[in-house]
Amino acid sequence: MSETQTESPQIDPAVWRTVWTVLVGGLAVLFDTTIVAVALRTLADDLHTSVATIQWVTTGYLVALAITIPITGWAQRVLGSKRLWIIALALFLCGSVLSSLAWNAGSLIAFRTVQGVGGGVLLPLMSTLVVQAAGGNNLGRIMSVVSLPAVLGPILGPVVGGLILQHLHWSWMFWVNVPFCVVGIVLAVIVLPTDGPVRRAPLDVVGFLLMAPGLVGILWGISNSSKTGGFGRADVVAPLVAGLLLMAGFVGWALRRQGSALVDVRLLKHWPLASSSLLLFLSGITLYGAMILLPLYFQQLRGTTVLMAGVLLIPQGLGTLASRALAGKLADTMGARLLVLVGFLIVLLGTLPFGFADARTNEWWLMGALFVRGIGLGVVTIPLMALGYRGLERSAAPDASIITRIAGQVGGSFGVAVLAVILVGAAPEGSSTASLASAFQQSFWWAIAFAGVGVLISLALPGRLPDATGASTQVPVAARARAE
Repeated sequence: MSETQTESPQIDPAVWRTVWTVLVGGLAVLFDTTIVAVALRTLADDLHTSVATIQWVTTGYLVALAITIPITGWAQRVLGSKRLWIIALALFLCGSVLSSLAWNAGSLIAFRTVQGVGGGVLLPLMSTLVVQAAGGNNLGRIMSVVSLPAVLGPILGPVVGGLILQHLHWSWMFWVNVPFCVVGIVLAVIVLPTDGPVRRAPLDVVGFLLMAPGLVGILWGISNSSKTGGFGRADVVAPLVAGLLLMAGFVGWALRRQGSALVDVRLLKHWPLASSSLLLFLSGITLYGAMILLPLYFQQLRGTTVLMAGVLLIPQGLGTLASRALAGKLADTMGARLLVLVGFLIVLLGTLPFGFADARTNEWWLMGALFVRGIGLGVVTIPLMALGYRGLERSAAPDASIITRIAGQVGGSFGVAVLAVILVGAAPEGSSTASLASAFQQSFWWAIAFAGVGVLISLALPGRLPDATGASTQVPVAARARAE
């Protein structure tokens, strides 16, 4: 990303080869997450354990993700991008195969943790690889393709999961990942540029011991809030407060360490990255928070099966799929501010009908609303993914990827927890149909409010920015420190 680069209307075919190569591996992670999400009740029954215990299949994965994400930048500098990508995919492959062979809840939780370690590397590294390959140019169009797993996961994951649970043993859920991992490894060996020799770079051990458990505490505390008692529980307050204190300690430590910190938080002085991270946090709440409400609405209030609930959610994914190409082009030409503002407004309008929906609301009307909502999510997410990297030096991309990934991850977990607490609090187990309908309406109004906050904050986004200038006075210093 040099100062002399300008945006080119054409994207180098070598860049597209890198994009499609990492896309295959990304599909494995996103499919796995969405498929497993619909299977917790089945897993609890088949493995003869409680839902509270089997929740650790998801929680353990999140914990492993939180521990691994912070060290991705350091590992990339030490091993090289290609080696690290192949290692992470191989680890995710091993975790998938082992999960399919799990004999009890404990073994499944352990093997899902292995998957989480691989996924924690793959998700931020995926963005880093394509941004560096593109040299920071045409990021909107490139991110519209990179976002494909996030689009296809919610469309196909619940449907594939429902079909497997209805017709096959649950272990087949994890075999779905295997072809993507194998093909992804082969493509990476052939397509990705060869790394240089392995080199030594000191790991910021103090930073890791502050940041990793800090993220674990935050995510663990948030996930516990879905239990009875909500955010007032001791196992919510204690890890959440501890996690926030550790993260504050990390920020103080990183500012003193400057360019040698585990993650260079000075990059947040770069307003495009700071503002996009904040709105990615909000979009995580809007996307994943509502994603827990929508299938529950169809299953609990309308009595549909898991498979049918997945089918009814397809229009949302199709809406995102339909809008992503145009959103990518517009992000490169008109900037993020207006695009994200309009996107959050569309999300708000697409969610609004669910604020009034009950057990008898017309399904076609709701599916149309989901399609509109999906369009808005595509319009919001793609320019935000691109915005965080604009104006950054090439060597700052790994840390930017970690920052934006953490923002989206914590936002998603927070959204799921808050809306789950609101839903359970408004309609305890055994509530009447009318009370349950009212509880869902109340929860969806909270989701609408989050989208409204996104509309307001999007006004603070920067306007049109050049793709790759390195012009920020703060960023090149950090970037040069990373490169040395």
